[in-house]
Amino acid sequence: GNGWRIAGDGGESQAEPAPASHPQGTSVEVRDLFYNTPARRKFLRTEKTEFGHIESLVKRLALSRFDVSFSLLHNRREVMLLPVAEQQQQRERRLAELLGPSFLEQALYLDQEQVGLDLSGWVAHPTFSRSQADMQYFYVNGRNVRDKLVSHAVRQAYRDVLYHGRHPAYVLYLRVDPRLVDVNVHPTKHEVRFRDGRLVHDFLFRTMHRVLSQTSAGGGVDLETGEILPSDNPIAAAALEAAGEDEPVMSQRPLGLQVREGRSGYGASFTIQQPVPSPLPEAADQPAEIPPLGHALAQLKGVYVLAENAQGLVLVDMHAAHERITYERFKQAWAVEGVRSQPLLVPVSVRVSRREADLAAEQGGLFRQLGLEVDRLAEETLVVRAIPVLLQGTDAEQLLRDLLSDLTVHGASFRIQQEIDRVLATMACHGSVRANRRLTLDEMNALLRDMETTERSDQCNHGRPTWVQLELAELDRLFLRGR
Repeated sequence: GNGWRIAGDGGESQAEPAPASHPQGTSVEVRDLFYNTPARRKFLRTEKTEFGHIESLVKRLALSRFDVSFSLLHNRREVMLLPVAEQQQQRERRLAELLGPSFLEQALYLDQEQVGLDLSGWVAHPTFSRSQADMQYFYVNGRNVRDKLVSHAVRQAYRDVLYHGRHPAYVLYLRVDPRLVDVNVHPTKHEVRFRDGRLVHDFLFRTMHRVLSQTSAGGGVDLETGEILPSDNPIAAAALEAAGEDEPVMSQRPLGLQVREGRSGYGASFTIQQPVPSPLPEAADQPAEIPPLGHALAQLKGVYVLAENAQGLVLVDMHAAHERITYERFKQAWAVEGVRSQPLLVPVSVRVSRREADLAAEQGGLFRQLGLEVDRLAEETLVVRAIPVLLQGTDAEQLLRDLLSDLTVHGASFRIQQEIDRVLATMACHGSVRANRRLTLDEMNALLRDMETTERSDQCNHGRPTWVQLELAELDRLFLRGR
């Protein structure tokens, strides 16, 4: 085809465009880069390092423009060849090419539009975490950014399911009215400023939190599309559909977590009660569809539950799984009861800046919702009169300072909820079934059914996986079957 060629040497003079034969697209060729700035050559690293920077740049561009094909050559060797990817399957193929097939296998696809914001892309399952933040790509209207507000929202969405010290992996695209975002706040254009940062932060957090909360062992995510299934209980729905509404559906008595209202140091009393064993239904009465985690077979070393499902063998860490189930129910009970305040015997006076004091006065309603009573004594003095019941003994001054810092930087704070969750997680750990305790088949099956209907049940409270699947093909390979 017909094209144009333009060349220059970095000086003020520049050659006029000249006709040239070239296929559709643009090619850029650089030669003798430092011919007129030789002093900069000494700052170069090794060829491998410098090419790595180029490859990372092309990767970021390729993830932002699926409608463009990319090819990257190095020393006349083809390193990257990415055709146009307009269909979802083609996009996922490009994603696997750039980030590896393991990312795609563990990725959950999301697409959410609300309050004038549109978020789509892929977030990796919490068990697919990284030792460093090297697989995090966030685009605002197609522009790759590294924004503190975005990073904070993502960390908060993962805070309940990610192993300590690990980093999540994601490729996300936020579309927003260009008039509501300023892209000129940083020389390299890597940072942006939203007109309503709090709205954006809340939207990002809630969207990702919803997706991650539904990654239960029950298969609340479509494994082909990565989309969240609408059913609140996909297991029960599948069983009803398979068995028919008039036929009995197998159910198990859950491990007996009961919440009892009462006065205690935490404002509510939580107890664990063991179920009364009940016989399993006969095979003829069971629905045709096998539950996602299957049926319990045995217990190994008092630690693991072995179960058989349609794919093969399931191994469950019974303490980790029950800890997540207990923790989620504690949180539900706490949410129903609400955040109760406890007056401090001696109010705590805190010296702050005038700006922080003004912010505290503006956010008085928010503080009360969080169970915190804060008054202003002077222009630069606040006083804490009450804190949440569950946080008795907490450093009230440091808690207030952290809250004000979060509100100043991010426009929102999850500080109190984090502290409450930490206490509830400790309670759940101590209240869960311990290792070396023998379970009956009824109890093991009850645990499996509870896992299938509990949010975030794929990981324990510390971010470790609660179960693994060994498919029949994997077992065959172990024993060299079929060779």
